[in-house]
Amino acid sequence: MIRMEQRTLGRTGRDVSVVGQGTWQLGGDWGEVREADAFGVLDAAVESGVTFFDTADVYGDGRSEQLIGRYLKDRPDADVFVATKMGRRAEQLPENYVLDNFRTWNDRSRANLGVDTLDLVQLHCPPTAVYSSDAVYDALDTLVAEQRIAAYAVSVETCAEALTAIARPGVASVQIILNPFRLKPLDEVLPAAVEAGVGIVARVPLASGLLSGKYTADTVFAPEDHRTYNRHGEAFDQGETFSGIDYATGVAAAAEFAALAPEGATAAQTALRWIIQQPGVTSVIPGARSVDQARANASAAALPPLPQSTLDAVRDLYDRRIRAEVHGRW
Repeated sequence: MIRMEQRTLGRTGRDVSVVGQGTWQLGGDWGEVREADAFGVLDAAVESGVTFFDTADVYGDGRSEQLIGRYLKDRPDADVFVATKMGRRAEQLPENYVLDNFRTWNDRSRANLGVDTLDLVQLHCPPTAVYSSDAVYDALDTLVAEQRIAAYAVSVETCAEALTAIARPGVASVQIILNPFRLKPLDEVLPAAVEAGVGIVARVPLASGLLSGKYTADTVFAPEDHRTYNRHGEAFDQGETFSGIDYATGVAAAAEFAALAPEGATAAQTALRWIIQQPGVTSVIPGARSVDQARANASAAALPPLPQSTLDAVRDLYDRRIRAEVHGRW
């Protein structure tokens, strides 16, 4: 196995790889993925030094969790920290975020993953009011006391939600959209997390693949792919698809970003390297649907830091093409 840089994931006290493995794709929400291919992706990630898997109970209605559980059962030598999420299996009302439901969702995830205690459970982008509820955090503390979970965290849509969660003493980490097309978390969220000792997990790091530079205005995605059916937030938050950017705008900006890639690196690896070197980031969790993608993503950790000129060019690109469209929305 390759040894990758490790960073402490906030208040969990556990070290995880700076590039993790996102597993939304393995659930089937990006198009069909065969079981053998899913195991191949996980194996390639582990062999490339990844020690952090991120999943959720709704990815493929639990399929992603089940695949991870079966894979790790067959790979007892793989020292992998698994973060899952809960909350999206119920109608998105604050009153559904209660201890009884947490226990029910937790039981299902523990069965899917084949463990007695989950490493980390994240609230999965719940209604905004949930982040301010004392009762919610009391319930999460109860799950820890019952040894159902070792730690808890949140996944958020907005910077305001992130800041509310960071202020809570039991929140171990915050998962937030961060990539060269989504810079707003750099202003307040990352500095606040560093000060509080809270980990930051960067999600949607390639803006649903836009930052790979592989797509054009004529690219067609499968009907079951969220990049087809959720471009305007029809099924869930718009920010989850292309980071909430208009597709045509994103394609044009991605072509310009690709030109910033250093020699020997792809546009996707450059985007991941940019995220890794932002102060306060613990891990970035790109997804992959193939062995080659998983290996290429992991190799971004070994790239040298991007020079200041590239960082300045990313900021300029964002200010010119992206800021006006997304800054006010999130």
